[in-house]
Amino acid sequence: FSDVDWGSLDYMVIDLPPGTGDAQLTLAQSVPLTGAIIVTTPQDVALGDAVKGLAMFQKLEVPIIGVIENMGAFACPHCGQVTEIFGSGGGARMASRLGVPFLGSVPIDPRVRTGGDNGEPIVAVDPEGPAGSVLRQMARDVAARISVINLEPELEPAS
Repeated sequence: FSDVDWGSLDYMVIDLPPGTGDAQLTLAQSVPLTGAIIVTTPQDVALGDAVKGLAMFQKLEVPIIGVIENMGAFACPHCGQVTEIFGSGGGARMASRLGVPFLGSVPIDPRVRTGGDNGEPIVAVDPEGPAGSVLRQMARDVAARISVINLEPELEPAS
């Protein structure tokens, strides 16, 4: 981080691998973080890892901005049938159970991957479509939560 001139940034988002490994721990201990967003998929095995990651950030006193459920429902582009390949609602249930904000569920849309590969984000290609609209709303919600976190006064040390 210190060897790069980042210039003036409004936000820096760091995408980490899932879990509670060295990358997460080192980052949280060496860089002042505004908060963490926990990303999970709906199935139980992924939720278990997400809960561990959330607990680690809380233990390190990193505010939890919220939970995002990735790979939610898939709507067939040919027939319109919606299939919940990995289940549904796991991220929302986890957030509710742990008392943290649920930021939304990103549906499975192959254009999210192809757009990422081609440098054409779904929020630019189809901003009002299912994936684009939920991602845009999540970005607004994250920005709002960060604004609130930044306005909260520092806790005074106990005397």
